[in-house]
Amino acid sequence: MLARFLTATAVLGLSAGMASAEYTITILHTNDFHARFEPISAYDSTCSAEDNEAGECFGGSARLVTAIEDAKERAGNYLLLDGGDQFQGTLFYTYYKGKAAAEMMNKMGYDAMTVGNHEFDDGPEVLKGFVDSLDFPILMSNADISGEPILAGSIEKSVVIERDGEKFGLIGLTPQDTDELASPGKNIIFTPPADAVAAEVERMKANGIDKIIVLSHSGLNVDKAVAEANPDVDIIVGGHDNSLLSNTIEGAKGPYPVMVGTTAIVQAYAYSKFLGELKVTFDDDGVITEAVGEPILLDASVAEDDITKERVGELAIPLEEIRQKVVAESAAPIEGGRDVCRAMECEMGNLVADATLARTRDQGIDVAIVNSGGLRASIDAGEVTMGEVLTVLPFQNTLSTFQVTGDVLLAALENGVSQIEDGAGRFPQVAGMTFAVDASAEPGSRVSDVMVDGAPLDPAATYGVVSNNYVRNGGDGYKMFVDAANAYDFGPDLADVVAEYLIENAPYTPYTDGRITISK
Repeated sequence: MLARFLTATAVLGLSAGMASAEYTITILHTNDFHARFEPISAYDSTCSAEDNEAGECFGGSARLVTAIEDAKERAGNYLLLDGGDQFQGTLFYTYYKGKAAAEMMNKMGYDAMTVGNHEFDDGPEVLKGFVDSLDFPILMSNADISGEPILAGSIEKSVVIERDGEKFGLIGLTPQDTDELASPGKNIIFTPPADAVAAEVERMKANGIDKIIVLSHSGLNVDKAVAEANPDVDIIVGGHDNSLLSNTIEGAKGPYPVMVGTTAIVQAYAYSKFLGELKVTFDDDGVITEAVGEPILLDASVAEDDITKERVGELAIPLEEIRQKVVAESAAPIEGGRDVCRAMECEMGNLVADATLARTRDQGIDVAIVNSGGLRASIDAGEVTMGEVLTVLPFQNTLSTFQVTGDVLLAALENGVSQIEDGAGRFPQVAGMTFAVDASAEPGSRVSDVMVDGAPLDPAATYGVVSNNYVRNGGDGYKMFVDAANAYDFGPDLADVVAEYLIENAPYTPYTDGRITISK
């Protein structure tokens, strides 16, 4: 780690510098980048070079470099922070793992980031390589990594960074259910976020640090709870649920910033589409007196940095042959946005569920369950390339088939809708079955009217199910599938199955048909 930052333990015994009567700093921030090194379309998938030249694209590393440099110059005094999930989402991650992300983040001069759940997608080994490649600290306070030899000693709970004579305590958070969302292995213990933050805050305060920032890959609702429980936290830079906070953009989840007491909470959607810019003023006691700003939309008005664009192009060369292969045609855009697919039946969910069920029907499979967290983008109308399919389904999951009783299937659906209010990725997209959801009911009693092939679900009957190996092995809370009978987790890659289904049904027409009904 570079000498320009200190761990929290390294500042024991040091007192904070004399604060001026008023101190202002700008917090620049990103979250949930998900390997979007190239510009993205309005559907958050890769944008073509032609559309980019026409000014129809957003984000990408080259625009982000320009926006960050401009914002740094505007601010003078700043911190550049990331709310986690640099990993996963495009062929860049599939091919390079964390190497490309580390290169670009170092180039942009980040000061710190937190560990997102997707940083664990390929286990502790890949995360360790990423950590070792960074020129700045990566943080995670609510996990005990001492039992994992690959990571032990590599990730700090918190750090202290000095800016313009003032010390800032930075604390990291990752989802408490990361063991269900990714592949951290069995040696890491995840703990409640508010408690972990409280412990680090006390350490900070004991050493005279009165300006405290939490980098939280936990979602807006958790961030609000953390702020409520820890009023000494000044700023929370969020991530995980891709919340767009804004004072001007229609449909935003809340204002920018969301204030809980004197704690300012910010988040900047995802996929490099925005750069968060929050200007904060502290009084002599380290209390925020003003927090103002707005996420910057990285549209065509933000020029791409030429050197970065050239480097991304070099990185893309090995990916081109795979990505440019046209596999099908879609008669209309296929909606796969997380705000839709994690809350209701969606077109992308139907496509993927239908494709998996069609592939396995002749194996005695009755129903398909797809976790919406595995659907990472929409697809626009017209030609569909393999690159677009892989952007939607980047995890290299394989088809899994197994057998469970009706009561287990019902328990799985209850798990799937148990966190619908949080936009959790466990929300189930299905094929071969229909069901109703009362979102206002208590979790565990929300599902009713389950029908399989037009007949009511029989709790005692055995059903053949197709999903992916991640869900079958307990991912996204589907632990009821772990001991399923006749489980086979080594089917074809899910992306290949969907690509073949699109070929067989080209031109594909997206649709929903009421297989999931939601009441609130």
